[in-house]
Amino acid sequence: MMKALVYTDTQVMQYRDEPKPEPGPDEVLLKVAATAICGSDMHAYHGLDERRVPPLILGHEVSGYVVGGELDGQLVVVNPLLTCGQCNHCLSGRTNLCAERELIGMYLAGAYAEYVVVKRASLIIPKQPIEPWIASLTEPTATALHAIAQIERISYRPISEQRVLVIGGGAIGLLAALVLSAKGCLDIALAETNALRRATVEQQNVAQVFDPLSDSAPAPGAYDIVLDCVGSGATRRMASEQVMAGGIVSHVGLQNADEGLDTRRLTLQEVTFLGNYCYTKQDMQASLDMLIDGRLGDLAWVERRELSSGIEAFSDLHHGRVAAAKIVLHPDAMFG
Repeated sequence: MMKALVYTDTQVMQYRDEPKPEPGPDEVLLKVAATAICGSDMHAYHGLDERRVPPLILGHEVSGYVVGGELDGQLVVVNPLLTCGQCNHCLSGRTNLCAERELIGMYLAGAYAEYVVVKRASLIIPKQPIEPWIASLTEPTATALHAIAQIERISYRPISEQRVLVIGGGAIGLLAALVLSAKGCLDIALAETNALRRATVEQQNVAQVFDPLSDSAPAPGAYDIVLDCVGSGATRRMASEQVMAGGIVSHVGLQNADEGLDTRRLTLQEVTFLGNYCYTKQDMQASLDMLIDGRLGDLAWVERRELSSGIEAFSDLHHGRVAAAKIVLHPDAMFG
């Protein structure tokens, strides 16, 4: 048996005993070291993700130690996105678009537990030593990096020369701002409604932070690039208003599918709209390297807690009581 944090009903998590998983062919057992709470985990917690059916162990932003075999004791990062490896998308490197893609913590058991089983092919070995909690940030960093790489691929000018608005000061939004800054972008604004998170983002000194509900809004069409890291009707409306003619809207968040996008304006002013989903294996590797090299700052915006306090962590995030952009949970024996 092992201890695990289990999603059992809408806004209900239980910390309880669960059977210790056993690896099958082409799988490995990991002793979990750190698992970060993702916005998609919160989406499930709110009962808004039909793919994540309780009871389920959530958690896919994970690092851990291999148990047994030639890599026994090796700290690894997990690429939680499982794909077929044979379709045109997989063969061309766009594994995130595989029609058979799967994610641990969605239908398969995730990593809010002492142990998790993953595919051997999902393991990424850090090139240099790294703290497990930092390593667990690889997946959300890859999400932000993938979105920015998509923008760079089609942008008329280097991203360092452009004015960028990031909507949302959660982990993906803050990581997007940090990656943009690391790439030399000097003119970054970030919109966030939660005062605690605004203060956290301000401490990173990479963006001009404002409250879109109370502060004076920038003039319409003020930004070359807008990254919507929330994905709601209100933020899509804001993105539509704030992007300049010929600019780019990058839609990263998945809060809901409500209206909000001004397709008439986007059409008349030749605005490019980019959907962004997950990341590729290359994005994961590049993100881990950025974290190892310290290119994303001091990471003081991360809060670490024991897995046994996970029920409170989800509740605190639900009620907006958390200043940290990311909470990382450690199995109690691994905390420290």
